[in-house]
Amino acid sequence: QVQLVESGGGLVQSGGSLRLSCAASGRIFSIGSSGWYRQAPGKQRELVASIGSDGSTNLAGSVKGRFTISRDNAKNTVSLQMNSLKPEDTAVYYCNANYNYQTYWGQGTQVTVSS
Repeated sequence: QVQLVESGGGLVQSGGSLRLSCAASGRIFSIGSSGWYRQAPGKQRELVASIGSDGSTNLAGSVKGRFTISRDNAKNTVSLQMNSLKPEDTAVYYCNANYNYQTYWGQGTQVTVSS
């Protein structure tokens, strides 16, 4: 069984930066794509950024130019660097990762951006 642990959320002022990290633990023999999702109150969960096992990335239009997703396969970590944060980025952010041909979710970390 693989577990994902997220860290790095918090409260930041508009225009500030945060870095989210997602660390996987357990026996891992296959690495697939990973991503970060977010869910704001009253809204559906949406994909923010994804990264393939080869490092190829995809970003939602609303965060392009501000967010960067990266991964370290040797450490089984996936990170989301968030710059120029806006109040509309406020949400619970969830890590999603595919390991050993299964999909796993983190517990979520709150990001709050004050205006």
